Amino acid sequence: MLTPTVQLPLHGKRIIVTAPRNYAVRLSEQLINQGGLPILMPTIETCLLENFAELDAALEQIDTFDWIAFTSRNGIEAFFQRLEDLELNLSALTNCMFCAIGTDAERLAAFGIKADLIPTQPSPTGIITELAKIPNIAQQTVLVPVPEVVGVSEPDVIPNFIAGLEKLRMKVTCVPTYRTRCLDKNIYEVELNLIRQGKIDVIAFSSTVEVAGFLQMVDSKSDYEQCLLACFGPYTAANAKKLGLNVSIVAQDYSSFAGFAQAIALWALK
Repeated sequence: MLTPTVQLPLHGKRIIVTAPRNYAVRLSEQLINQGGLPILMPTIETCLLENFAELDAALEQIDTFDWIAFTSRNGIEAFFQRLEDLELNLSALTNCMFCAIGTDAERLAAFGIKADLIPTQPSPTGIITELAKIPNIAQQTVLVPVPEVVGVSEPDVIPNFIAGLEKLRMKVTCVPTYRTRCLDKNIYEVELNLIRQGKIDVIAFSSTVEVAGFLQMVDSKSDYEQCLLACFGPYTAANAKKLGLNVSIVAQDYSSFAGFAQAIALWALK
């Protein structure tokens, strides 16, 4: 806490954070702890659905599901917000088992629910790996709360997850629980100019959809070629590369934002 800022690895480093607000705050705190200067530029935002019909239908029969598999903290937040809005008691979840990734399990616990499965590999693929070890997993029912993606092509993360569950022969119900949409680039004139001028050291992406949103805000690679690009784990990095980005920093510990900040700090120490 009392270490002089000049002795911290990210001292003086300006880092664009593209995560939506609720994630950006947590990542920024970790970057500040490493001495960095985070600049918030969420390329996407998450918000409530405009139409809750599918979600409400699933919640009305929630006790028929063996599993509820959350792939994000946003899914957890929106799911329990809707339960509260509908005045459904948590006792309706008694028959369900829950999957959560990494520290998302802590958010689940805050709602009074213990995660039954937290994959060693903190990713949707990790959930598939762990479920595959469970005897008689075939034919068990699983509810998957997912985002409704607006204004940008949906990354393949969720479709691949659904395909993996179906390969286990689970009975999958996929239901939109919240919206993910791109933000207007016009609000980021200052930040985009800093990127073009080479005054940003790192652009930090925590998800594939953030990358897609960012690419809608720039005109060409030359806009950001002077910045290093960092990704929160190998899955985001792989998808970023598919989208044409040259990724320089990939967090190996992607169970929390502390690991992401540490990866960026290790780059700075080289």
